[in-house]
Amino acid sequence: MVNYFELYGLPVSFHPDPVIVKSKYYELSRKCHPDRFTMAGAGEQAEALQQSSVNNQAWKTLNNPDATMAYVLRLEGVLENEEKYTLPPAFLVEMMDLNEMLSDYEMDGGDTETLDKARKMLADALREWEEETRSMTEKYETGDHGKDLLRQIKEQYFRKKYLLRIQERMNSFATR
Repeated sequence: MVNYFELYGLPVSFHPDPVIVKSKYYELSRKCHPDRFTMAGAGEQAEALQQSSVNNQAWKTLNNPDATMAYVLRLEGVLENEEKYTLPPAFLVEMMDLNEMLSDYEMDGGDTETLDKARKMLADALREWEEETRSMTEKYETGDHGKDLLRQIKEQYFRKKYLLRIQERMNSFATR
């Protein structure tokens, strides 16, 4: 696995500096863009294409906070690709209430009061997630790379994925 932080000369971080990420992306793009190697041999062209692809993937990852979180957790060895994770029962019970509200909304043919209540509940859950996660990632940024903290951040990662699925479900109501 290519280390995007090393590629861009950055410390591993859940919050890489977007100005530096952008600068490094453009710097590498100018240096290794395949169009610059049209007259080169096949090996150099393939290498430029590979470097350009890695640079594009680094840019895409480090510009998305959720993708960055997953990437750091993979680098730290606490998250596997396509991993299935069991969230805590208390969180799932809370989400069950939210999902039931959405099911009621669907079955009632669109009671806006129910949907508004569900939206508020989701917004509150996302705000709480943000506050909890910020304090955890700040600990990481100041040097705590312990497995306990990383496992807590991993749980937050899966909580967010769950919340985003619910948000997608809500957003689908607007397109019906």
